[in-house]
Amino acid sequence: MAYSVNTTPLLQQQFDSENEDDGNDIVVRDIRPLFKPEPVDKFYATYFIFYILGIVTLLPWNFFITADDYWMYKFRNVSSNLSIREDAPTRSTLQAEFTSYLTLTSSYPNLVFLILNTVISHRIPLNLRILGSLIFILLLMLLTLVLVNIDTDNWQHGFFILTLVTSLFLNIFSPIFGGSIVGVVGKFSPIYITALIGGQALGGVFAALTQIAALAIGASSTHTALVYFIIGNCTIALAIILYILLTRSVFFKYYSFDQAVIVSDLQTNSTLQDVVSYKVIFKKIWCYCFCAFFIYFISISAFPGVCVLIESEGKGHGDKWNDVYFVPTITYLLFSIGDYSGRIIAGRILKPKNIILITILTVSRLIFIPLILLCNAQPRYHLAVVFDRDYQYILIQFIFAFTNGYMTNIIQILTSKVVDRHEREIASCMTVVFIGIGAAIGSTLSLFLVRLL
Repeated sequence: MAYSVNTTPLLQQQFDSENEDDGNDIVVRDIRPLFKPEPVDKFYATYFIFYILGIVTLLPWNFFITADDYWMYKFRNVSSNLSIREDAPTRSTLQAEFTSYLTLTSSYPNLVFLILNTVISHRIPLNLRILGSLIFILLLMLLTLVLVNIDTDNWQHGFFILTLVTSLFLNIFSPIFGGSIVGVVGKFSPIYITALIGGQALGGVFAALTQIAALAIGASSTHTALVYFIIGNCTIALAIILYILLTRSVFFKYYSFDQAVIVSDLQTNSTLQDVVSYKVIFKKIWCYCFCAFFIYFISISAFPGVCVLIESEGKGHGDKWNDVYFVPTITYLLFSIGDYSGRIIAGRILKPKNIILITILTVSRLIFIPLILLCNAQPRYHLAVVFDRDYQYILIQFIFAFTNGYMTNIIQILTSKVVDRHEREIASCMTVVFIGIGAAIGSTLSLFLVRLL
């Protein structure tokens, strides 16, 4: 049995085309570029681009849920002739339930295509998955932008359904893009995982700040949304350009290319191949997958479906902070800042590492569901308001968000450490799938929690 071995340091065996058809040969193909020494991330360009790509992985979701003022205007009670900022006494049914339905139609397609992406990741070229998804996301976001200036008052229910369908398709392409980029970054050092995950949280900060800035212009809800979605579309276009540049860099090629192996008639105990087994990988990371599931089951149960309904104690007294800025600032911006802070601090401290302690901390976040339900969410018909002060909700919201980000990053980083290098992409994708499962089930619970109020 013959095989060719490349003894160059840091490199695996190369593909021997002359022996490709020999049934007794072990053919090992390493398509990683033969760079020596190991390339350097000049000017941290790859790190920066991963940050931007992290922002874009959740950008459609962040921009849809953060544009609360726009959606409330679109789904207002048109017979009252009041804008959302003048605030009708109670929200219409479409207004009260829109965010929960949006979360629902986002979570399940997101889950399905996260799973499909994990299964087909080695069958469809990486660039096709990422660039193709980004282009379709851009087209759907452009459609949303066009609908801003169309009068939908006479077909609110139709617009409601069209918006949810748009969200559904966005969450077909977003998980393909997000799952693919998460799988790739799993092959890099932990600082790049932190960059991508930090970018996901920073995307929420970016969306919330953009919405607040648009509101500060003082224009109508539609003109505010126009500025808002233009910025979102420009960001996606920038991500497409940056990813194309990234794929041409030596540093990215060195770490991202896979090793493909074909083995036939193996007659020795020594092995040269890196075999990827889903079952073996899952046995190594199932505890981390459970924690990833539970974190997002809790988080999405309450955020944004219930949180978006929580109002300032001074709402209705004519103060802009209470009537206009409270929800985008406290519900969205504060949550995103807390989430981002948690991810960044976790990347630096990386504790706890004990999976039992991680599981206990994860499950303990259940306490946030009743805490948030007892805040000043309106309208409500069954439960009493216990935490009626703004500072109480602000404190609960920040800790809720911080623990979400902290535990998410701990799990993502440790998952890549408990598997072999060639298993990291699949392990990262599996973790993201369980995040998707948690988000899907949590979004279903969210709709019932809104009706429980």
